[in-house]
Amino acid sequence: MSEAAQRDPAQTDPRQTDPLVLFMPSGKRGRFPVGTPVLDAARKLGVYVESVCGGRATCGRCQIEVQEGNFAKHKIVSSLEHISEKGPKEERYEKVRGLPDGRRLSCSALILGDLVVDVPQDTVVNAQVVRKAATDRVIERNAAVQLCYVEVDEPDMHKPLGDLDRLKVVLEKDWGWKDLLIAPHLIPQVQQILRKGNWGVTAAIHRDMDSSRPFIIGLWPGLKNEAYGIACDIGSTTIAMHLVSLLSGRIVASSGTSNPQIRFGEDLMSRVSYVMMNPDGREAMTKAVREAVNGLIGKVCDEGGVDRHDVLDMVFVANPIMHHLFLGIDPTELGQAPFALAVSGALQYWANDLDIDVNRGARVYLLPCIAGHVGADAAGATLSEGPYRQDRMMLLVDVGTNAEIVLGNRARVVAASSPTGPAFEGAEISSGQRAAPGAIERVRIDPETLEPRFRVIGVEKWSDEPGFAEEASKVGVTGICGSAIIEVVAEMYLSGIISEDGVVDGAMTAKSPRIIQNGRTFSYLLHDGEPRITVTQNDIRAIQLAKAALYAGIKLLMEKQGVDHVDTIRFAGAFGSFIDPKYAMVLGLIPDCDLAEVKAVGNAAGTGALMALLNRGHRREIEQVVGRIEKIETALEGNFQQLFVNAMAMPNKVDAFPNLATVVTLPERKAPSDDGGEGGGRRRRRSRE
Repeated sequence: MSEAAQRDPAQTDPRQTDPLVLFMPSGKRGRFPVGTPVLDAARKLGVYVESVCGGRATCGRCQIEVQEGNFAKHKIVSSLEHISEKGPKEERYEKVRGLPDGRRLSCSALILGDLVVDVPQDTVVNAQVVRKAATDRVIERNAAVQLCYVEVDEPDMHKPLGDLDRLKVVLEKDWGWKDLLIAPHLIPQVQQILRKGNWGVTAAIHRDMDSSRPFIIGLWPGLKNEAYGIACDIGSTTIAMHLVSLLSGRIVASSGTSNPQIRFGEDLMSRVSYVMMNPDGREAMTKAVREAVNGLIGKVCDEGGVDRHDVLDMVFVANPIMHHLFLGIDPTELGQAPFALAVSGALQYWANDLDIDVNRGARVYLLPCIAGHVGADAAGATLSEGPYRQDRMMLLVDVGTNAEIVLGNRARVVAASSPTGPAFEGAEISSGQRAAPGAIERVRIDPETLEPRFRVIGVEKWSDEPGFAEEASKVGVTGICGSAIIEVVAEMYLSGIISEDGVVDGAMTAKSPRIIQNGRTFSYLLHDGEPRITVTQNDIRAIQLAKAALYAGIKLLMEKQGVDHVDTIRFAGAFGSFIDPKYAMVLGLIPDCDLAEVKAVGNAAGTGALMALLNRGHRREIEQVVGRIEKIETALEGNFQQLFVNAMAMPNKVDAFPNLATVVTLPERKAPSDDGGEGGGRRRRRSRE
């Protein structure tokens, strides 16, 4: 009797003669007679374990790991003694191809006792669904690339069919592929590869649309178990990338890098201007972004231990100007009305044509652009969040220098862009900066004393907690980033420091020394240190202009939809992930909504790219959806200006916020005192501006 069995009397219970086997991560369990192959047990329970060699222990795809220990929760004592030792077939496989430590081939390993069995995700190459590491979304796997192992008939003088033609015959016979095309670069290599593999080869077949002819894009001697894809979001500031196994859907590595085009201009329009003013400007920016993409591919492949030449499929999303520059298209037309795209539909390329260093046969797919300033990134976010898949009215907002707004449900979807400017990213703010260690990211103001407390990126403690100064000394307190800019202005409004019109109330100088006079205006002292961080009247105006542009765009879409409220709001993009929904609503950045229905969804554009990479059906889905999204051009709408003026107030001059009022006590509307701010009346204030 094993030591484990001695510890657990249940193991010797004659009424429980069949061992209990638990498969992880699925959690499925069942009892099986001693001597049952682990692979058979998995199949009977519906646990997907891949095997393409018919149990001959040659493909190595059915690998499992046995966990040892007393799993009290599951009432199982699992031990390596409860599984058979390696037999001749498994030993031969290990000797020839190698098995990682702790791995067994489930087709050869027999159940001898209770087991907890892990199915490593890197071996699950044809699972129907996959949970990705970067998101809890479940995606049905239907990749455009499939690996097919075949054994080709050797040449026969009596059957003068070429080697490539015999390969096509067996691919049709064994896998059903008809009318195959082949990437031209492979044709000279076919004979050498077939002979090197002793007539057994693995072909990578790419077919995106069912109506298109499939392509042989890769060919390897013997059995090939590696195929990867790239999902990439090219943003104006950051490039984000996922490296994914096309065979399992597992995200192998994720990373990001700064877009090197920033050196040509921080915002999109400045990059368009650079192209217009410099004859070689477009070429320089195209080269820069492609080099960055190549560098990032190298980084994620290194992190994942993957050969970059095993990357066979790629999906990209980007805003329209990044989209055009990546493809080598002059973006000048996007810098002026009517903001014409060179191409708006989905595109496919050979990766080699875009100077991307991956497998020579790799394909590239770009999602369609919605309109001149609502790009493939907005299409990716729309695919990810799916307003068109539900009955409720969903507002999807990607806050950036140029905010992209999508509003709709399954009946109708409308979209617009709104030029919010770079204020939310720290530009145009006196102490503003990008989110980095040392930047203030959260702010609270005591409504009685007007004393602030804040959190700094890289420091766990709030500024009023013991030990904050010591921790902050390591990174400094260097400025204020976008999320804190929203919070501090909203807190200044809630505490009465500023009026609904955004004017700092000079009368507050009597209440707190943090209200500082600057000539005709006043500022709020947030951090009295080095550097001295204040929120000035001009800072507040910059935030008002940005939030008014966004809200007016949203309101315009609501009017087009004929609704006075939205049911759910999704903040997309890196910045959106750090916005506190409550403060965004207090500021009037977004319309009133149940706060429980306001959520940050991270890089939704990148998630959309991931969905299109793992399932070609999602490509057809978003192509159809984009075709019916109505684009609203805010500049051409007659009432946009009035909506903008109303949105300058906090939260808004005319719109009610009943949901917000249930969780926040909004100040009574007041005008600043005669000695405060820029004067008490709106007319005086306007003349001084």
